[in-house]
Amino acid sequence: MNTIYIRTLKRAEHTVFCVTDGQKTYFDPQFRRPIPYSSGQQVKRSILESLNGILGTQGSPTTFLFDVNKKGELKEGEVFATCNPSYPDQLLGGWMKAAKGGASRTLKRRSPMSVSAMRALHPLLAGVRSEDISFDRSDRSNNKIIVRDEHGNELDEQGVKDLLEGKDRSLSRKWIPNNQRATGLFIMDVALDLRRLFTVALNPFEPEISDATEAQLRKNGWIESENIFGQCLAAPKKIRKKLIPAIASAIIDWKITSNQSRTFSLMETFAVSISKDANKVASSIRAKLVDEERAMPIVDEDINGVDTYVTLPAAGFLITTSERESAIDDAKSKLQELISAFDFDNQLQAA
Repeated sequence: MNTIYIRTLKRAEHTVFCVTDGQKTYFDPQFRRPIPYSSGQQVKRSILESLNGILGTQGSPTTFLFDVNKKGELKEGEVFATCNPSYPDQLLGGWMKAAKGGASRTLKRRSPMSVSAMRALHPLLAGVRSEDISFDRSDRSNNKIIVRDEHGNELDEQGVKDLLEGKDRSLSRKWIPNNQRATGLFIMDVALDLRRLFTVALNPFEPEISDATEAQLRKNGWIESENIFGQCLAAPKKIRKKLIPAIASAIIDWKITSNQSRTFSLMETFAVSISKDANKVASSIRAKLVDEERAMPIVDEDINGVDTYVTLPAAGFLITTSERESAIDDAKSKLQELISAFDFDNQLQAA
């Protein structure tokens, strides 16, 4: 098999991990309730940021184009990725570059890493709650208060006092109502296509890289090869050896980057399952409906063809038998082993 599937189970506790009106949700039609989620794009970005952090590298640059019209107004144009696999986040994340008006060839490379949304393990095992919060600085006597009239003019101190006469109103406290917070058990899935992981296609009709980038890669030791998708350039062994441990670590141990400071949650990992069978990996971490109002989380540690790793915190919420302190490190090692075992240099023969 050429694809590795990874399912991760996390717990979120009274937090925000994707902000829009407090917390992004979708409506589950069967159980008729809003369910918090984080988009696959956000999770993927978190994984790529984790990868750069592990390697100590800066993310690939992005080009933002703007147009100025005859009135001198600035208008947003295209946004271009670097389209260069020399950047680790581009190699794992893929890219797309389409120039305005078709002035140059479109460059696109499908990411070898497909990422699902992070969503509830079961609609009954996660949810959102609303709360009212305040931004309170009423204990500070050095606050600067500015009150403006209908024309935008600042009132003097006496004018402010007159305005507040007979009113029970603080000017050093802001009320922020209806803030949604997410709590529950959440899963996300990654499919890692090993055939694409360390290659870029050399198809002149559907180019993935520019001629200049191709020349640079060849100079840096990338080797001309062939896989099921056709002629390609493959990353040399020394690059793979450096990147494989970092990729495995980033996929297993990523963090949501928009977890807000005032609602911080560790969002600890409870379990990770790794398999070359998508159906089996889905069965390893699942939920069972008990009745109309209850569901039970299940981590099956004994499915043939699946390696499942359960952390110590999971034992407080799941029925487990093999939780251990080294679970995350063991999962990283297993994923690294599976990636390294693939014959990147002789893909067609290996297939």
